[in-house]
Amino acid sequence: GTVAHVWCPGGSPVAASCVSSRGPLCPQRPGRVKRQKYNPERAQKLKESAVHLLRSRQDLSALLLEVEGVQCKKLCLSNLIDCGSSEAHANHSSSFIGSALQDQASRLGVPVGILSATMVASGVGQICVAPVDPSHPVLLTVEQRKKLSSLLEIAQYLLAHNMFSRLSFCQELWKIQNSLLLEAVWHLHVQSIVSLQELLESHPDMRAVGAWLFRNLCCLCEQIEASCQHDDVARAMLSDFVQMFVLRGFQKNSDLRRTVEPEKVSQVAVDVLQRMLIFALEALAAGVQEESSTHKTLRCWFSVFSGHTLGSVISTDSQKRFFGQTLTQILTHSPVLKASDAVQMQREWSFARTHPLLTALYRRLFVMLSAEELVGHLQQVLETQEVNWQRVLSFVSALVVCVPEAQQLLKDWVAHLMAQAFESCQMDNMVTAFLVVRQAALEGPSAFQSYADWFKASFGSARGSHGCSKKALVFLFKFLSDLVPFESPRYLQVHILHPPLVPSRYRSLLTDYISLAKTRLADLKVSIENMGLYEDLSSAGDIAEPHSQALQDVEKAIMVFEHTGKIPVTVMEASIFRRPYYMSHFLPALLTPRVLPKVPDSRVAFIESLKSADKIPLSLYSAYCQACTAAGAKPEDATLGVRADPSCAEEPLGQLTAALEELRASMTNPSQHDVISAQVAVISERLRDALGHSEDDISVEIAKIQLSIDAPRLEPREHTAVDLLLTSFCQNLMTASSVAPPERQGPWATLFVRTMCGRVLPAVLTRLCQLLCHQGPSLSAPHILGLGALAVHLGESRSVLPEVDVGPPAATVGLPVPELFKSLLTCRTRDSLLFSLCTTMTTEGLSTHGETCLMKKLLGLFQFQFLVLRLFPEARQPLSQEDTASLSWRPLYLPSADWHRAALSLWTHRTFQELLKGEDAQLTYQDWLHLELEIGPEADVLSDTERQDFQQWAIHERFLPEPSASGGCDGDLEAACTILVNTLLDFHQSSRSYGRSENSDLFFGGHRGNECIISRLQEMAADLELQQDPSASPGHSPSKGHFLYGIFHRRLQGLISGWGVAASLQRQRELLMYKRILLRLPSSVLCGSSFQAQQPITARCEQFFHLVNSEMRNICSHRGALTQDITAHFFRGLLNASLRSRDPSLMVDLMLAECQTKCPLILTSALLWWPSLEPVLLCQWRRRCQSPLPRELQRLQEGRQFASDFLSPDATPQAPNPAWLSAAALYFAIQQVGEENVRTQLKKLDCEREELLVFLFFFSLMGLLSSHLTPNSTLGPLKALEVCAAVLECLEKRKISWLALFQLAESDTRLGCLLLRVAPDQHTRLLPFAFYSLLSNFHEDAAMREEAFLCVAVDMYLKLVQLFVAGDTSTVSPPAGRSLELKGQGDPVDLITKARLFLLQLIPRCPKKNFSHVTKLLADRADCDPEVSTALRSRQQAAPDTDLCQEPRLF
Repeated sequence: GTVAHVWCPGGSPVAASCVSSRGPLCPQRPGRVKRQKYNPERAQKLKESAVHLLRSRQDLSALLLEVEGVQCKKLCLSNLIDCGSSEAHANHSSSFIGSALQDQASRLGVPVGILSATMVASGVGQICVAPVDPSHPVLLTVEQRKKLSSLLEIAQYLLAHNMFSRLSFCQELWKIQNSLLLEAVWHLHVQSIVSLQELLESHPDMRAVGAWLFRNLCCLCEQIEASCQHDDVARAMLSDFVQMFVLRGFQKNSDLRRTVEPEKVSQVAVDVLQRMLIFALEALAAGVQEESSTHKTLRCWFSVFSGHTLGSVISTDSQKRFFGQTLTQILTHSPVLKASDAVQMQREWSFARTHPLLTALYRRLFVMLSAEELVGHLQQVLETQEVNWQRVLSFVSALVVCVPEAQQLLKDWVAHLMAQAFESCQMDNMVTAFLVVRQAALEGPSAFQSYADWFKASFGSARGSHGCSKKALVFLFKFLSDLVPFESPRYLQVHILHPPLVPSRYRSLLTDYISLAKTRLADLKVSIENMGLYEDLSSAGDIAEPHSQALQDVEKAIMVFEHTGKIPVTVMEASIFRRPYYMSHFLPALLTPRVLPKVPDSRVAFIESLKSADKIPLSLYSAYCQACTAAGAKPEDATLGVRADPSCAEEPLGQLTAALEELRASMTNPSQHDVISAQVAVISERLRDALGHSEDDISVEIAKIQLSIDAPRLEPREHTAVDLLLTSFCQNLMTASSVAPPERQGPWATLFVRTMCGRVLPAVLTRLCQLLCHQGPSLSAPHILGLGALAVHLGESRSVLPEVDVGPPAATVGLPVPELFKSLLTCRTRDSLLFSLCTTMTTEGLSTHGETCLMKKLLGLFQFQFLVLRLFPEARQPLSQEDTASLSWRPLYLPSADWHRAALSLWTHRTFQELLKGEDAQLTYQDWLHLELEIGPEADVLSDTERQDFQQWAIHERFLPEPSASGGCDGDLEAACTILVNTLLDFHQSSRSYGRSENSDLFFGGHRGNECIISRLQEMAADLELQQDPSASPGHSPSKGHFLYGIFHRRLQGLISGWGVAASLQRQRELLMYKRILLRLPSSVLCGSSFQAQQPITARCEQFFHLVNSEMRNICSHRGALTQDITAHFFRGLLNASLRSRDPSLMVDLMLAECQTKCPLILTSALLWWPSLEPVLLCQWRRRCQSPLPRELQRLQEGRQFASDFLSPDATPQAPNPAWLSAAALYFAIQQVGEENVRTQLKKLDCEREELLVFLFFFSLMGLLSSHLTPNSTLGPLKALEVCAAVLECLEKRKISWLALFQLAESDTRLGCLLLRVAPDQHTRLLPFAFYSLLSNFHEDAAMREEAFLCVAVDMYLKLVQLFVAGDTSTVSPPAGRSLELKGQGDPVDLITKARLFLLQLIPRCPKKNFSHVTKLLADRADCDPEVSTALRSRQQAAPDTDLCQEPRLF
């Protein structure tokens, strides 16, 4: 043997014999060993032998050993471990086997660790070689698993007692690699015999072990998807292997404590993951068939890209590196396509057309990586590597669809690419930018802006990168020209219709490109002149035929006409600028002869409007009328006229009917997936032929469906085809349900409904709208059952279905299809309520017997709960155990004798009750309120008493005590009131509250159903008052105020602010609701229940004053005052609260004194309505007090009396204080005087105080503006102007300054703080209009005398110009019919012209001192009128010289 020097524990070198192959332990020869020469090769072998010996020997005291090779298969120990029988181990304990192994190792002279490792490896091999289930080539059978478990118990004992060599075991295992099963390897890892890392590190060939793992993982994935018996074991195996691969392959820092090389495992891990991904990508590229073995393997493997599979044992950084590497490999694998190929083919790579498996993989990557990381990674890959354009662009589509945050990042990146491209003329960057933008635009406006919009934004203005130099322009048109041979006609049309902005000197570049593009379009037989009016240039689809596009244009134009009542601008422009298409295609499509309806429809009205506008030639219109008359006289001829060959039109419908009959015959065994799917494919093709759709029409994605609920219309052919589909669906459901319950009927319904989700979906939804809205109560039971099932299956496809725009009066946002069903199944009348019960019961029954409970998404679950609880009092009681007994399936084809009994049976069904216990499944208080508000009492199935009982039960017994997590109120009455008020307001603002009553003023919000809910609010508010501490103000503590104002404040903050018409109308509608709610609650909500002398203004008063000053002043005021109802309600509350105090008169005086500064609009409102308010207050006061009215109320009496006396012919009364109240009273009284007597009556003003005249002038200005803003006001514009002129004349005569009224500010405690709280903000903004309306009444002396006049006049002029530019003067513009009546008054353009001329004449005549503030005035408004600004500046600079010239001449 070979002798080596090794170190024994004592530290001295001894000789050790290596393993010999000749015999057992040879005796040492006596004598001195001859020293051998040093040989490097022998030294290396000796070193390896020593290391092997150390690894395989646990007993260091017996290192000196020389043994012979062991013939393991001949050992007698194999008799002790009989792998052929699982019972062999029962008679031998692990300690006995260990002892036997030690004895055998001693006899053989072999280390016990090597012997035991060899024996266990042999046992594992024999177990794996046993007969294996051919369907599970990587899994053990149950018998094999038992045997392996027993063997591993022995191995664990040997390992624990230092009698097992891991390295030798791994090497022996790899010798039987071909028979080794993957599950056996996994068990070794799980039970800590040897880890997967050790096994992989011990294999001599990394590529071979990688290939072995790849093959086994593919088999494992396929078996998992095949739903094998041991699915949990298989999934655990896959998870553990993937975790190890990701952990070892993508770990940043290796574990330095390990004695083995980590690089081997990393190489294997990365190699296996790459093999799996490449296999998947190549299979997808080759076109994997659904449900094939490869498809199953890919589906399972892609599922590992999730946090659930990777688990928490792997750091986020490792997962991100793995996902990033995966994304790189996806984008760069097999880069065979060129950019020119991508330009032509990218339409086929949209999100909808990408293989679902690949989009699923993309979505899993999106979960782990942020939008910034995804876009950055895409950018890095495109900049550094060759890419597979198909994968890159399909990834872009998935990114913009699934990650909304990435949309802006892509736009920024594209902008950066464009800037780089134009800066250095990089063609690659331009290609990338255009491909990315076009791909993103294919996904529709919800995902990315259209290509046309992007092209216009990028090149349609001077700000584009192309406009910086001629070089950039040449580069752009060179790039666009190079694209022309590969371009789709859509993009060429965009470039022609929205060309880049080019300076005139480079116009030839653009014309050359347009000529080239038009030539290409001509080659493609596409004409610009025949483009449709509403053709979507953003779509990359094929160009439709002119006639087909014209039909679509006609429908779209009629729809726009229905919404606006005007001829669409697009049609008007086409009649002028695109006359060939308009005359040759659009008008013939519009004027197709038909039988005219008795009541003219939208099409008739549209044609008449075009004729009135001279947009239809008389000859063409006459021919159309004659053809329609002939069609009405002979309808059968008309039918033949529309369809030249009836057999050709009826033949496709007959084929569709036959195909549907064949499908119905297959329903006797609905689980036959292959037969059903094949027949549905035939139906899809027959349906396309019946409707005349091309293949391209079928593939076009519909972004949003336009649907008219009030008047749904279908063409006869569509009507027939859709009825065939719906009838067949109902019949198939009956047939299938006669043989199996819904959960065992197979996928036939899903496949059938999928056929309806293409281009025919708009027609299907239109027909369903007709049935549910207009024929619902007359439908039979099979129809209702079919519609219910259809709702369930359409709900399954919610994510892929387009939204539905139901048009006015609904909201502008689109509705998902399930929400559309909910809106169609209304409960407003007796018939519709019962029909909704039947339909929702059917959908609930079908989904309850299924396994997915889809109605939680369809929201029909809430509607069904509402209807059952409302209609059946017995359902309101708690259910007993017997009630919830599970019901057996009953075939649907048997007719139900009683919908009532069926509904209660479903309600008490155990599965349904368990469904209600789920999250978000129970009917909430807010949902109940929404549904209850929809029901009109006049058409309710419940009587008034029954409705009241139900509502009180629902609030106080069902929802009030329920916890908030279950949709209740936690017993909090204030929370219940808050939810009720918010829901009521939301319902009132929504479209569902419109059109419920012909006279919306009669009922709350135009709907009497609200009155019942308001009654419940009144009851709860009264209960809430009684719950408060008697020592505090009822309702709330004085410091807190009332909860209603908090609701109002939060809602107002959420509304859009501004002076736009839509925002103003929405805010006005909201505030009117607030006022109506306040009027129906006790007056203590406005004032509180009692006052204190130390603090007369309660928290509720403060809140009400704030609401008046901030909101009601602008919306709910009338002629400078609040409406009569809210004013009277406040004063009733004021007296009620005051009469509870010790000194009522003092409390009223203190309160009204505070009103003068904090809310003066209350007092002016009382003055306006005093004639009707005074008797009420007197009656209320005298019923409780014998003393006269409080002093502050007497002031109101005196002010009103002063105004009445002032207008008497002979009286000359003295105005009481305060002057502003007297002025307001006088202004209200003047409104009642005839126009001819106004100036005569106002001559008495010469004797009044200056302060009163100024206040009266302000109220007159407000009246002038109100007369223009409210055309039907009692004070006409001419009379209002006459009043202002008379007051102004009096002011001028007495030389009283009035200019401060046009410079009001909150900081001005004398005028501004008071008057700005009385006048609406819109009036104060329009003061410039009032100022120049009095231009003819200005006195020249006053203009020269008042130093501030010029500054005020200039300020008012500039503000008037700004108002006109912003469009705000349109509110005061006179209607066309009143312009002559007003004698030119009120025309903003005329007013601005006169004001400008006035200023240009005034400026040269004003002295120097009047120009002191001109610079400040023109600081930011000089551009409003450059001529006036120049005149002011010139005069300001020339003023000193002019003044010097006016001095006496000394020489």
